[in-house]
Amino acid sequence: MRILAIIPAYNEEACLENTVEQLTSACPEIDYLIVNDGSRDATERIIAERHFNGVNLPVNTGLTSAFRLGMKYALRNGYDAAVQFDADGQHLPEYIPIMAHTLSEHSANIVIASRYLDGSAKPTGARGVGQRLITLLIKLTTGCSIADPTGGMRMYNKEMIRLFATSFDAAPEPDMVALIARKYGGVLEIPAKMQERQGGSSYFDIINVLKYMARTCLSILMMRVLK
Repeated sequence: MRILAIIPAYNEEACLENTVEQLTSACPEIDYLIVNDGSRDATERIIAERHFNGVNLPVNTGLTSAFRLGMKYALRNGYDAAVQFDADGQHLPEYIPIMAHTLSEHSANIVIASRYLDGSAKPTGARGVGQRLITLLIKLTTGCSIADPTGGMRMYNKEMIRLFATSFDAAPEPDMVALIARKYGGVLEIPAKMQERQGGSSYFDIINVLKYMARTCLSILMMRVLK
């Protein structure tokens, strides 16, 4: 199985180098593509100086378009699977072979590295409330139980690569996971642990968390009605 790790990066100079080194050390057989999403820091310089495999967008376009660019690359180069891999060091590359085995063994469309599947960790605070609400809405609208619908480390099979590369409204978000679970099936999870962000700062403060959760819940409901 040929697998591409798609690494969207926006102002990740503090983490990017170590993230790529960990990925290539743990999974030397995995290819990767860094999508520098118009970073204003030294991300572009690091990619050039370290001769990393990457592409630089001239302006910040957001996670969705950066991820879809990676999916277009995967489609054009004939990859069998693609995994979304954060540049901030939270995702652990040792789970990639387990995800690939699960994807292949069960003919799944998506495999999520879940922080909450085994019950050893639980989402807390406002994010935890939103997480549980999203899980409930996905269960009610699709019949599928997903413990970590907002988990960002997801592996997609070849059919999903084509879907994300060619659909203008496909985004790597829980509402799209819900839609795929309902229309295509085959959304599975494996238990996984995540690290804390290894540097830099997150976009998700409390206000943005609340906005994100509200928007996601509404989108799941609207997709159930419209698609």
